[in-house]
Amino acid sequence: MTADKSKRWEDAGLTAEEYGMIEDALGREPNDLELALFSVMWSEHCGYKYSRALLKKLPTTGSQVLQGPGENAGIIDIQDGQAVVMKIESHNHPSAVEPYAGAATGVGGILRDIFTMGARPVAGLNSLRFGPLTDSHQRELLTGAVAGMADYGRTFGIPMIAGEVYFDDSYSENCLVNAMAVGFLDKGDPIAKGIAAGVGNVVMAAGTPTGRDGIEGAAFASVELTEEAAERKAAIPKGYPEMGKRLMEACLEAIKAGVLVGIQDMGAAGLTSSACEMAARGKHGIELDLSLVPVREPDMTPYEIMLSETQERMLFVVKAGEEEAVQAIFDKWDVPLAVIGRVTDDGLLRLKDGDEVVAEVPAEALADAPVYHPAARRPDYLDETESFDLAAVAEPDDYGKVLLKLLGSPNISSREWIFERFDHQVGGNTLSVAGLTGAGVIGIKDSDKAVAFSVDCNSRLCYLGPRTGAAAAVAEAARNLVCTGAKPLAVTDGLNFGSPEKPEIYWQFSETIGGIAEACKKLDTPVIGGNVSFYNESKGKAIYPTPIIGMAGLIDNKANICTQNFKKAGDVIVLLGENKGELGGSEYLNVIHGLVAGRPPQLDLELEKRVQDLCLAAIREGLLSSAHDCSEGGLAVNLAESCILGSLGAEVTLEDQELSPAQLLYGESHSRIVVSLAPEHLGRLQQLAEEFSAPLTVIGKVQEGNLQIQARAQTGEDTDQVLIDLPLQELEAAWRRAIPCQMES
Repeated sequence: MTADKSKRWEDAGLTAEEYGMIEDALGREPNDLELALFSVMWSEHCGYKYSRALLKKLPTTGSQVLQGPGENAGIIDIQDGQAVVMKIESHNHPSAVEPYAGAATGVGGILRDIFTMGARPVAGLNSLRFGPLTDSHQRELLTGAVAGMADYGRTFGIPMIAGEVYFDDSYSENCLVNAMAVGFLDKGDPIAKGIAAGVGNVVMAAGTPTGRDGIEGAAFASVELTEEAAERKAAIPKGYPEMGKRLMEACLEAIKAGVLVGIQDMGAAGLTSSACEMAARGKHGIELDLSLVPVREPDMTPYEIMLSETQERMLFVVKAGEEEAVQAIFDKWDVPLAVIGRVTDDGLLRLKDGDEVVAEVPAEALADAPVYHPAARRPDYLDETESFDLAAVAEPDDYGKVLLKLLGSPNISSREWIFERFDHQVGGNTLSVAGLTGAGVIGIKDSDKAVAFSVDCNSRLCYLGPRTGAAAAVAEAARNLVCTGAKPLAVTDGLNFGSPEKPEIYWQFSETIGGIAEACKKLDTPVIGGNVSFYNESKGKAIYPTPIIGMAGLIDNKANICTQNFKKAGDVIVLLGENKGELGGSEYLNVIHGLVAGRPPQLDLELEKRVQDLCLAAIREGLLSSAHDCSEGGLAVNLAESCILGSLGAEVTLEDQELSPAQLLYGESHSRIVVSLAPEHLGRLQQLAEEFSAPLTVIGKVQEGNLQIQARAQTGEDTDQVLIDLPLQELEAAWRRAIPCQMES
């Protein structure tokens, strides 16, 4: 290969082999524009060339699945002719450089994925990761990202109903901003697809006129976030939520009118990805005249027009004879619209600038990036973390002080400082938001049903054991749904990792896929779509593997929605599941002892399913006053949160002669739910536990006043050791003030 040719593929971010594949597909050398098209479409961000082979191992089908991976968003059946559309995506690199714009456009892009399917968006969720808030830069990133997401959602008119945020050193150079959106399809609503078909049908572009913002954004997201890359602020597009809202209304009206053949958001790689993907899915070609594309800046080149990522744009194929009807709809909503091309039968993406052909490539070749199977190697650090002797960790002198310190940890404390910046109630259909429940709940109008949504991942556990940690994320997302009274239905995942070209990272990714697949199969929650974000690393250091699990579940009767807070003094407190005292990877080890070590808690999916089925059955029978998943911080934190949220105390006695007090209080074993209920319902709950073969232990009662936890050691005669006795006001102050204090510092 000549030096000039070598420089061409290197500058395009391609390999010599990939350049050869392009020459084979074209039967010649590509010109500069054609090479640029392949560069963005064969980037990892668009082409998924390092992830597609493993993603095929995920379960994607089920009786509830109406649309799985491959379209803009997945769709699940919720009975009675109704369906839920959902998707999660990352906007990590842009948010690290321009947090407000990066996070805002992340929300805008995921909303377009929903209404492109024909569904009206009804809610948003988010999953965020930053470095420690003791760093002023991290506080700026958090403030900017939250403001961007909140402003876009508020202007667009959707509530933000749930989310999660964690802080760790591994995200100091690479924050994570994952946005999830959900929508409803009602009886008779058509499902739209991103296809091009019907030779001669016109292709139209709608929305914001194309500018130079966001050029090469897909390539920017497919490399390590170096200082040089971070300076490429031109790769960060700006959001236009007012246009986004009008565009949504016009698109939904056009879809419902039945005048479109196909519709595709101009997201990553802009007009390039939307055109070639529609053509490839429809087994047709598309010819575009770039001189007809509405632009807002003078002298834009074909390269700039094709690679721009200007937001709030859509591409359509219109049914023959319906062009005027489409124009009338978009005029009504004051959304710019222009005919820019036509569908062909030759399978090519042909680009013209007036009469001149400036690029001509096979659409399928462009949309079908090569697939790689990189080397995978178990990381050496696991030898050290797995061999760590947890028995060598000293017991604390004061368990109450430990609880207060955990409640004051940013990874456990109240997220009110963040969530109060979002609008939870716009749209008037929010029944519950994360805080009182571990999931957000949206009601279905003119129905007794509701749908609950959650996002979950404990990335520290994924670092210490990717397979188990990923499966645990699925299990926790499902548990949070079950605790509201929802039956888990399906998953959309946001998979965030370092460079897949490093064997240790690819091993983490492979193990993660295995864990998700195993848990989703057992819990019958197929993966209907999602997003992979690689290259989240800087200065040779990668983030913790962070597979975000977004999940939806159906509540048959919204009158039975259950919350986390204790309701009434005298109610019985019951633990569903088992205390196994597993401290590996726990918040206790990290906050109190400064350790990220040990084997993560093991997950018995059979036990998980039985515990979830028991809890769901009890809620549906109206037996429970509260239900709260036990996760970060262990049982003591779980009880404290239910006390704080209910303004009530509790008296709890824990029995286990095999476990230390720290293990009993702060162990993070999976498959545990703490519930409260009236004493008269206890017998029925115990009967259900036998029917489901699920462990159940009565551990205490709700009371006025303090949270009191004591341990009972069975050594001949019972002896009780008071471990914690704290007033509610002290617990609440530690829990509510942690993040505000750090943000104000």
